[in-house]
Amino acid sequence: MAEAGLFVGWGDPITGREAKGLEVFGEALAYYAKAEQDGRIESHETVLLAPHGGELAGFILARGSREQMAALRAEDEFERLNTRATLIVQKVGVIDAALGDDLERAIGVYQTAVTDLT
Repeated sequence: MAEAGLFVGWGDPITGREAKGLEVFGEALAYYAKAEQDGRIESHETVLLAPHGGELAGFILARGSREQMAALRAEDEFERLNTRATLIVQKVGVIDAALGDDLERAIGVYQTAVTDLT
């Protein structure tokens, strides 16, 4: 079971860049599918959000071990795709995520910080 994840979120396309946005989106979907097929990640899920007035239009959640997520972040292709995305959509962000068995550890870190600051 995956203990870690990478949340790659994005906002609305930059006006006039919509066609390129679809192109890069297709590249990203292929990249994550291959990463899963090759065993570099355990799984991934792509989510498109309905228009809602917020800044988040969609995200991809890649799942795996902490080591797999660190290795994914270090891949040149991961960096290339995210750099391309920043040129065609607004508000691109990559955030580490705690999942599954790592939730207890992450909550413990938070609890310790709360205790230290009260």
